[in-house]
Amino acid sequence: MEDLDLLRRLSDAFGVSGFEGEVRDVIRGLIEPLADELRVDPLGNLIASKRGKSSFKLMLDAHMDEIGLMVSYIEEEGYLRFTPLGGWDERIIPAQAVTIQTRERRKVPGVIGSAPPHILKKEEQERPIRVDEMFIDIGASSRREVEEQGIRIGDAVVIHYPFAQLNETCVRGKALDDRAGCAVLIKVLEAVHDQELDFTLVCNFAVGEEVGLRGARTAAYQIEPDLAIAVEGTIGADMPGVAKHRQPVALGRGPALTVADRSIIVNRELLEALERTAKENNIPYQYKLPVYGGTDAGEIHLSRGGVRAAVVSVSCRYIHSPHTLMRLDDFAQTVKLIRAFIQSYRV
Repeated sequence: MEDLDLLRRLSDAFGVSGFEGEVRDVIRGLIEPLADELRVDPLGNLIASKRGKSSFKLMLDAHMDEIGLMVSYIEEEGYLRFTPLGGWDERIIPAQAVTIQTRERRKVPGVIGSAPPHILKKEEQERPIRVDEMFIDIGASSRREVEEQGIRIGDAVVIHYPFAQLNETCVRGKALDDRAGCAVLIKVLEAVHDQELDFTLVCNFAVGEEVGLRGARTAAYQIEPDLAIAVEGTIGADMPGVAKHRQPVALGRGPALTVADRSIIVNRELLEALERTAKENNIPYQYKLPVYGGTDAGEIHLSRGGVRAAVVSVSCRYIHSPHTLMRLDDFAQTVKLIRAFIQSYRV
């Protein structure tokens, strides 16, 4: 599948933390012909294996879930109260278009409402609107009308605008943290499908990263990898108002290698192997500034007796918002790096 079509399908799929079924179905349909074994574990991780010459296991991980919201209460007048799922910046939530997924997987559109500025006191206008002051309006006039649409407490909600190509270089879409990583894993499986590897390759499409790295924890325990790489969409902050020393990564500089973050200090030998692979294949790369964020690698490297683990990321501006911006060349170079590493790695 062409990169653009793949990214579009993954970005537009519904996959709030704990409700990853739709995006999992999309990925499963794409990789079923590429894997020797494919299974879904009790938490919902999709685990694809390609057997190699040895039992040595290299695990690639990317998470399927995206931040979202959950219906927490239905007002008598038909408005929906909600609670965040994952790390939202409350300032960007008001006035956004949303999609609610019912128990029957029906999609209901709505908008996040709040009191207009015309009726607010001056001090209220000058502070961010709190989540408990917001609500979702689906155009219903009573709780009964809401329930007739199949909406109940506990239904998941996502802020959603369709994926779009901005120009020949850049695309915009929701959830590229980490559907970009999922797409990298799919492209790698396509690339090595007809090759015999020295080791067994296991790709984990994880659930629940945005709410505590949950899926990666249980997947790594089952897989028992000897080596692991988490592939992420990470914090592109090359923008006005952010000093260069505070920009974790920048767009247009290729895949980002993590040295350390809040969840892991990357195994030095593995980091050096990735650096060497990039240099030998003329792949531009950058380092993600230390300290910021955490990834599934944080849980994977602590699994059982410990796992050598690394993180390779695609730079994305405005993550944890409805409009993530990414360069297609950064994505392609990340695929190239992971593919080259797999093809050159010797047990």
